[in-house]
Amino acid sequence: MASGLPVDEIIPELTAALRTGNAAVLQAPPGAGKTTRVPLALLQEPWLNGKGMLMLEPRRLAARSASYYMARQLGEPPGETVGYRMRMESRVSNRTRIEVVTEGVLTRLLQDDPALTGVGLVIFDEFHERSLHADLGLALCMEVQAALRDDLRLLVMSATLDGAAVSTLLGHAPILTSSGRSFPVDTRYLPPDGHRATESAFLAHVAAAVKRALTEETGSVLVFLPGVAEIKRVEHRLREARLGPEIHICPLYGELGQDAQEQAILPAASGERKTVLATAIAETSLTIEGIRIVIDSGLARGPRFDPVSGLIRLTTMPASQASAEQRRGRAGRLEAGVCYRLWSEDAHQRLPGHSRPEILDADLASLALDIAQWGIGDPGKLAWLDPPPAAHYAQARELLQELGALDHEGAITPHGRRMAQLAMHPRLAHMVLMGMQQGHGALACDLAALLSERDISKGERDADVHLRLQALHTDWPSPLTLPQRERGSKQMDMHIDGAACARVRKQAEQWRRQLRIANYDAGQADHSGVLLGYAYPDRIARRRPGGEPRYLLANGRGAFFPRHEPLSAAEFIVAAQLDGAHKEARIFLATAISRAALEEYFSDLMTLQDYVAWDGREECVQARRRRRLGALVLDAAPLDNADPQTIIHAMVDGIRAMGIGSLPWSKGLRSWQQRVQFLHRLEPQQWPDVSDEHLRATLEDWLAPYLNGITRRTHLPNLNLHAALTALLSWEQLRALEELAPTHLTVPSGSRVPIDYAHEIPVLAVRLQEMFGSKETPRIAGGRMALLIHLLSPARRPVQVTQDLAGFWARSYHEVKKDLKGRYPKHYWPDDPLQAQPTARAKPRASS
Repeated sequence: MASGLPVDEIIPELTAALRTGNAAVLQAPPGAGKTTRVPLALLQEPWLNGKGMLMLEPRRLAARSASYYMARQLGEPPGETVGYRMRMESRVSNRTRIEVVTEGVLTRLLQDDPALTGVGLVIFDEFHERSLHADLGLALCMEVQAALRDDLRLLVMSATLDGAAVSTLLGHAPILTSSGRSFPVDTRYLPPDGHRATESAFLAHVAAAVKRALTEETGSVLVFLPGVAEIKRVEHRLREARLGPEIHICPLYGELGQDAQEQAILPAASGERKTVLATAIAETSLTIEGIRIVIDSGLARGPRFDPVSGLIRLTTMPASQASAEQRRGRAGRLEAGVCYRLWSEDAHQRLPGHSRPEILDADLASLALDIAQWGIGDPGKLAWLDPPPAAHYAQARELLQELGALDHEGAITPHGRRMAQLAMHPRLAHMVLMGMQQGHGALACDLAALLSERDISKGERDADVHLRLQALHTDWPSPLTLPQRERGSKQMDMHIDGAACARVRKQAEQWRRQLRIANYDAGQADHSGVLLGYAYPDRIARRRPGGEPRYLLANGRGAFFPRHEPLSAAEFIVAAQLDGAHKEARIFLATAISRAALEEYFSDLMTLQDYVAWDGREECVQARRRRRLGALVLDAAPLDNADPQTIIHAMVDGIRAMGIGSLPWSKGLRSWQQRVQFLHRLEPQQWPDVSDEHLRATLEDWLAPYLNGITRRTHLPNLNLHAALTALLSWEQLRALEELAPTHLTVPSGSRVPIDYAHEIPVLAVRLQEMFGSKETPRIAGGRMALLIHLLSPARRPVQVTQDLAGFWARSYHEVKKDLKGRYPKHYWPDDPLQAQPTARAKPRASS
């Protein structure tokens, strides 16, 4: 069956490698034909011995397209020799030997039959995308191969992956490399003018590039954009540009209806051209007929999981060089093409070489449940290209234990096994099983389907889940519009995506049939808060005080509604979808839950906590017995028998928060502190540090024993601060303090003058006349420190500052004397101050 594709040249080597070994790595660039050619070429290999093969495709559209193409090559409809299996859709029969499956399906097949009975080859296509399920599927298949099926072959195929690492993982499997794309592609860099600072400028740049490409080149255009929102906005701009009736604008993304997807994939009619606006869904394993122009925005969008908050945020980031090559290759599938890259050649060199594996950034709850169901507690026992990050995996196990899926040792429970049988996130699986126990299984299936799909609401959105449940069970003409609801003075319409609504209905009905659940009863909708609480116990939330629609989640994080809406007035809600990109998460989907429902259904999550802590607003110690649900305080009552030591520690926290100045300092105590601190500077090993900073840091050591009975700021005047401080010194130190750092000094006039220790060098401020006859500068600290003398005028204004009193008399006194004598002529100003009589008066008293 000659195909004329580049991969044909390597197939003989591939068949030889798989005849002699049980694994191989095939590297083949886009357009080589590996996805549709290799399975058919291996179908009659003798080592298959009539067994079939599974091919894992990371995307539903690619899986369906590949199986249809291969079936046509055999002249058969899908479901005969070639079939496919994916969530909500399957075309297989007992005659199917090539089964193309999407992510999750391979894991389920392995869990149900670890020996993969009837399967001779598992192909991992487009492995360079490094999806979580592909990494897990390969790890499990390698264990099956080692323990149960040494005849099972594994083939890893990729366009851009460095095959050496995969080869090593597979026991040094041979690496086979196919030739390049079928037709040359001219690459043109088209960076924006200036810095692409706004979304509007980015969208305008993309639209301009499309118009330029349609003018410069022939053929249809494929435009890569990061997400559905950008696709719709560029589509709007292009339709406004009126490109002409021969130009058809076709969106292409995973949630699009099958008819619309086929319209984007099929060739344009003669004389017409297509402009396909696509997400990364169009990168691999998908031939879009007639495309010879690619416009690459250079952006990709992917989830990033925060193990601390348990939230996933979608992040837009530059695409990798490998991804850019994949996109470029789309232009050369059927003829020579051209690729416009909307960035500079220099910027291209700075792009990361490959995209990050999903396992490094994903929510690992499903992975952890799959591994536990497999019978392994430690993921390190499996072979990985990149092992699951420890923090992410620990958070996943903690969540599964909270949901009852794992026991305290990490082993799967019977409830966890039932959860694993449902093809949904463990949170939703737990919700459905709990809903079934309470007779609300149909509602739980609806909620699980709603949360598994893109939001069915479009345009301006009300976050209330109840409105979406109403839409699922209301037969309205398309486009669906929910009745208006008052939002303050504003009314709002919420438009419903009919195709998305149909997908949700189909999935919910499929789960109801699988679980044999009766049809939905509209009266059940009031139970949605309880059910969502089972799925998201960490996201039960209570409204914060104040007028803004802000909430505290049970996990301790904040969340908010971006605007007031009816639901934002509820005291308690369960937030089902949040954006974790901000300090406070934005609430996208939620429902109200009553306090009575919390009491009835979540009492096992509630704890009693004796709470003793400083209340900064009331400036007192609060002692309460609080009932909590995670971080949420449901109610509190006074705690009469609080531990006295705990109260003291809380008061210490309060004093530390208010500052050391909140203590009842007197002028004398501050002076005592300064004197001790002066000696500490001289002899830090002998004298304690009594600075404000050190006292604040050591409150527990020196102040706590004196805080009995003191529980609020207004009690602090009753504190014996003098006793607490002086207890820092021994009896010997207290005596030495008076000698080494006296409070006053008796000067020659007989006056007792205070010493100011507030300065680095203690200061003696004294009138000049009182120091007559003093030949030496007074000293303290056993003679080690000369005081800094502030010599004052009779009006007590400084006239000289010195630590050398003898030098002052000898060199400066006579100049100072002239000035003072002129200003204070009635005062005594002798020519020889060293022989003069000191006085505290204008003149010395006459001798009797």
